[in-house]
Amino acid sequence: MPAMSTSAATRPEALDAATELAAAGFEPYREPPRHGFVRRLLVVGRHLLALAAGALVDRVRRRPPAARRGLRFRLQQLIAFLLRPFLRRELRHQPFPVQLRRRMEMLGATYVKLGQILAVRRDLLPQAVTDELENLLDRLPAVTFPRFRQLVAEGLGRPVEELFAWIETRPTGSASIAQSHRASTLDGESVIIKVVKPGIRENLERDARLLRLLGRLLQLFMPRYQPRRVIEELVAYTLLEVDLVREADNAEIFAANFRHQPEVVFPRIYRHLSSATVLTMEFFAGVRPDSEAARRLPLDERQRIVDLGASAIIAMIYRDGFFHADLHPGNLLVLPGPRAGFIDLGMVGRLDDGMRRTLLYYYYCLATGDADGAARYLTRVAEPGRGAEPEAFRRAVAEVSRRWQRAQGGEGFSIARLILESVALGARYRMAFPVEMVLMVKALVTFESAGEMLVPGFDVAAVSRPHVSAIFLQQFSPARLARATLRSAPELMDAAVKMPLLITEGLRLLERTTRRPAQNPFAGVRGTIFGGFCIVAGAILAAAQGPWPLSALLFLVGLAAALNKKG
Repeated sequence: MPAMSTSAATRPEALDAATELAAAGFEPYREPPRHGFVRRLLVVGRHLLALAAGALVDRVRRRPPAARRGLRFRLQQLIAFLLRPFLRRELRHQPFPVQLRRRMEMLGATYVKLGQILAVRRDLLPQAVTDELENLLDRLPAVTFPRFRQLVAEGLGRPVEELFAWIETRPTGSASIAQSHRASTLDGESVIIKVVKPGIRENLERDARLLRLLGRLLQLFMPRYQPRRVIEELVAYTLLEVDLVREADNAEIFAANFRHQPEVVFPRIYRHLSSATVLTMEFFAGVRPDSEAARRLPLDERQRIVDLGASAIIAMIYRDGFFHADLHPGNLLVLPGPRAGFIDLGMVGRLDDGMRRTLLYYYYCLATGDADGAARYLTRVAEPGRGAEPEAFRRAVAEVSRRWQRAQGGEGFSIARLILESVALGARYRMAFPVEMVLMVKALVTFESAGEMLVPGFDVAAVSRPHVSAIFLQQFSPARLARATLRSAPELMDAAVKMPLLITEGLRLLERTTRRPAQNPFAGVRGTIFGGFCIVAGAILAAAQGPWPLSALLFLVGLAAALNKKG
């Protein structure tokens, strides 16, 4: 077996492991203490109380001079004065959003990830808070190289010398849950090794229990914001990210979905070198869209990359209902060809067929300038809370869409920013959105930002329109309708078997209710009643998303019966 070669950290003249990390711009990772549930509850509770105190201090400090009067303000001022010495010195004079971000960073990986997801929830949180949460650290402390090697060996059950020819000592990245290093397989293939940091899984599971408890408590005081449901969604997404087998599955699903588009690529997974805590994947030698190297590419190549990115993200969301939910410039790569590469696939969004179609129609209306249609479809996606105003929300969304289109002359406006502003209106009218919706918005905003970096002033509506129109038309292609009919075949057969009995019982009911003396003025309307019965049955079946051929048949039979003058 060939011996593993090493880089600078293992040579005699090398710096020690911690200094090597510092030279690469990383702080050493301290493994979290294995506190019990009660002790962790006390730690989190201390930070929450400090955050509440800091919020009061900030509120008193920002009060306009004209409002600094009255007994209530004087009492708040006194409490803030007494609380100020108990706050961390570096946070005493910071605004509340900054305090919230720093507290999340202090509490560790779970809360960093929670904050990163909350950063896109403008339908629930003020913009000042979401803007600050976007600054959460994404270059977090990393484990030393010797510890990284140990984690790889433990995760794969064999010494690293038997698995890899070479591993780079400096991390290529370190996030809240995992860190990555470049490496080479024994066959000489360039790969990336991603490893879950020690203690993270246990901390996440313990913090998940705490967050669920917190969600139940907040639900009592803040039902308008539905904190229990929101926290449940966030916890579920975060726990999925810690299992690298799921990320491997996601990469292979994406690759299968785009098998006919070789210019859109996802890293190949090395299953024999992967486990729940270790993931080995293909290394992409590309550049970030926000890098100087990307901006120096020829204009036609940059335009092609933007078009590829648009087609890929629109296809993920509106064609497949399976999309990258953690997009940022570091997860998008410009590859030679040109090709568009997507990495870091741990967090994905999934849309069921109903939501996927509704969001497709919504985006299509935006791309084609139909403000009323867009407002109607977005309102369908929203979930009304207590005291919600759906009609007012729909009107506000339509007006926002018209205003954006007028401001930009109907062309070239930022669709993602328009969606973001429309979703943010949900907080005013108490209309909440599923987490998949806001993750979709994040993906669209990231794409637009990356596109603007590569091609300043690019027309996102013009770039998006042909791709979303093609997917829109595919919804009604004969092949797709035939597949939908085939999927509905069991229900169709079941309904067909029951239909004679249903019609017979319906006719008997009509016979009993319409049997009258000959002089009855309503005689002869039996066909009309039967026709109405069939039409109503067809409408109910269509509303329940039943087999469309059967709905159409009932409509036709009903129409014929209603028009039959002999009935």
